[in-house]
Amino acid sequence: MAFEGLTERLQNAMKKLRGKGKISEADLRETMREIRLALLEADVNFTVVRNFVKTVQDRAKGADVLEGLNPSQQIIKIVDEELTKMMGEEAVPLNKAPKIPTIIMMSGLQGAGKTTTAGKLALKLKDEQNARPLLVADDVYRPAAIDQLQTVGEQIDVPVFQLGTDVDPVEIAKRGVAHAIENHNDYVIIDTAGRLQIDEALMGELKNIESEVKPNEILLVIDSMTGQNAVATAEGFNDALDITGVVLTKLDGDTRGGAALSIRAVTDRPIKFVGQGEKMTDLDVFYPDRMASRILGMGDMLSLIEKTQKDYDEKKAQELTEKIQENSFDFNDFLDQISQIQKMGPLEDIMKMIPGMANNPALQNVNMDPKDMEHIKAIVYSMTEQEREDPDVLNPSRRRRIAAGSGRPIQEVNRMIKQFNQMKKMMNQVSKGNMSGMENMMNATGMGGGSGLGSKMSNLAMKQMSRKLRKNKKKRLKSKKKRK
Repeated sequence: MAFEGLTERLQNAMKKLRGKGKISEADLRETMREIRLALLEADVNFTVVRNFVKTVQDRAKGADVLEGLNPSQQIIKIVDEELTKMMGEEAVPLNKAPKIPTIIMMSGLQGAGKTTTAGKLALKLKDEQNARPLLVADDVYRPAAIDQLQTVGEQIDVPVFQLGTDVDPVEIAKRGVAHAIENHNDYVIIDTAGRLQIDEALMGELKNIESEVKPNEILLVIDSMTGQNAVATAEGFNDALDITGVVLTKLDGDTRGGAALSIRAVTDRPIKFVGQGEKMTDLDVFYPDRMASRILGMGDMLSLIEKTQKDYDEKKAQELTEKIQENSFDFNDFLDQISQIQKMGPLEDIMKMIPGMANNPALQNVNMDPKDMEHIKAIVYSMTEQEREDPDVLNPSRRRRIAAGSGRPIQEVNRMIKQFNQMKKMMNQVSKGNMSGMENMMNATGMGGGSGLGSKMSNLAMKQMSRKLRKNKKKRLKSKKKRK
């Protein structure tokens, strides 16, 4: 995750305020100084940092301490709200044409990831809207650009329109749109050429394409790892093309993330999507509020829930929820959950979406080897059907047999069974909205953080999840009544 360093610095700044009944002017100045340095170190634009710190400081000075919140939590709330505001407050959807096709023009510098992002966007529209997108290969300069787009198209089963490298890009774009109209495609995604830097020839060509096909969206694809250059690039393209939105790529890379915090404030153009992985499914809608929560180490339970739901049909999810509520979750369900988790991506990325786990000392420098999951599966596969369905029968002799059958040490078998029982208990408590039991569990495992920062993070996210579970339960009850 791009913001790990920033998250750690911000959390350290907040820690100094914990336990204080009142915030003095000196305390506030010191905290603001730490926040300013953290943002600048993360490569956030200087003017953006200055305005942000001033706003937070003014609000903190004038704010009354909210009932039940200590000063550190009050500051967190203000910083969270201002971070969200800085990045745009809410997700901005794609502009759609009144009638098909909706034309999306991808722009950006060479190497930013335009071609791959075009494919990811096409797949997202196809999967989530049941759309019929068309990719248009309009980069006639970069070696093998057309071949790359065709490979991407084959991989995601989306058609690619191309006329080779000897035709003018404006003509290719124009004929690509005509082809889409003829074939009733919902979206046309034009993969334009890039340069190593902004120049007149590039901008002239892009302006001509814009003038000819009149796109509904001009998305600027920016490499997050370019830091301050990302902001300069966004300004340059926006001045020339009047872009409608930004896609940030490589947000999972070794980057300080300042571009994400600066672009909206500098260009007044929304970040619409972020790329956080190499898979074609690794393109997510940008939610400023969720990103702010992750930056502050508060996790992102809503995105985690959505990630899970992507690979789950509703019937299966309903059955699982009922089993959790009945406390009948067994090792067969556990195996199914492991398979679902493996589909969602690297475990360390998922863990960071859980409140209190981003920058948790227990996770620092921990390499979560995918083989560990396979070892767990081997242990479960070595159980009999009775043992999987009724974990209470797992006495010492059965555990020794399972260890021998799976080729894993008996200590590992015991540890896995203990963790399974803890997880089962935790899920049952969350499903019933039992927050006090949940808090005790999280404090016992070091995730709760007591009465300060960690506690607020955990409580906020757990309440979100609990509300969602209760809402789903109400929906199920309504549907049952209708069937009767």
